[in-house]
Amino acid sequence: MQGDKAATVAFYKQYSPKIFDYLTKKLPRREDAQELMHDVFLEALDALPLLRKHENVMSWLYAITHNEVVDFYRKRKIKSVFLSQIPFLQLVASEINEPEFQFEKDKIREKIERAFSLLSSNHQKILLLHYEEGIGVKQLAPVFNLSFKATESMLFRARQNFIHAYGRA
Repeated sequence: MQGDKAATVAFYKQYSPKIFDYLTKKLPRREDAQELMHDVFLEALDALPLLRKHENVMSWLYAITHNEVVDFYRKRKIKSVFLSQIPFLQLVASEINEPEFQFEKDKIREKIERAFSLLSSNHQKILLLHYEEGIGVKQLAPVFNLSFKATESMLFRARQNFIHAYGRA
């Protein structure tokens, strides 16, 4: 199906109504369902070569859809936890510019740089591109010649390795 636009459109038209119905039942907003449906089909097209001949396509798509819904709620929870910390972060931000904290800021910056230097070049690259340049995972996938999910996994491992290296630095 890769490279065959008509087959891709037919695939989408055949399966998207059922996937969209499933998503509208699982997600709070119709817009979220539409966005995730596109993600599901991008992931499905990316993973299509992994589909076994005897496997039911609809079941396979529902599995991908379920995983996308789980990711949606996981990210939403992380975001809500982060947003609940904003008052604390504002307090820290106001204090961090005072002179007595400059020394601590420099020590932390050095520790971050040491930890970062312990990472592999690919992990350094993906962290810089994602967090410094603001490049999304979908745009990073072709840079690393990986699928979307493999790129997500690589970013996760890079973060975990950084956390581990920071603890050692």
